[in-house]
Amino acid sequence: MAHQHEPEITVIPPDKEKIRHLWKVALILLVVTVFEFIIAFSIPHEYRTMRVAIFVVLTIVKAAYIVLEFMHLKHEVKVLFWSIMIPLVFVVWMLVAFVYEGIKMSDINFIRW
Repeated sequence: MAHQHEPEITVIPPDKEKIRHLWKVALILLVVTVFEFIIAFSIPHEYRTMRVAIFVVLTIVKAAYIVLEFMHLKHEVKVLFWSIMIPLVFVVWMLVAFVYEGIKMSDINFIRW
């Protein structure tokens, strides 16, 4: 029986700059999330439309930042970046329009008894 040669495993030392960058990204996302929680618990219920709008904007900011950092779009061609962001704007606009129309329709009394 032939002797099988074990593959060599080389351990690469951690890249401290990449680790530092990941901590920076995590800190930025944590700060935005903490800001969202502060808004959630400090804005009165009467201003729920404003609160929801702030949540939507901050969620889009976090999503864009995650896409830029972890999908490396920050380092890609600007055309690729805008080919993703422009349709996103229209999708968000569509969602806002649907929610607005849904709220408007729920206020209308279709059947009066």
